[in-house]
Amino acid sequence: MNTKLILALMFCFLLIASNEMQVGEAKVCQRRSKTWSGPCINTGNCSRQCKQQEDARFGACHRSGFGFACFCYFKC
Repeated sequence: MNTKLILALMFCFLLIASNEMQVGEAKVCQRRSKTWSGPCINTGNCSRQCKQQEDARFGACHRSGFGFACFCYFKC
């Protein structure tokens, strides 16, 4: 009976401890591409250019004004 109580307490402790752990996530900052020209139609091309020419993590086309522009995402 005593070992069951100890195991139950250990289990509760592990549950509480696992809820307290936080996974660190890097913030991502968005900036309009400095190298893209013209409307952004293909997100894949935008992402490739952001990675290769601006050292960004990725890129995506988003609405900007009346059209779409390429935005690059960097680690803040």
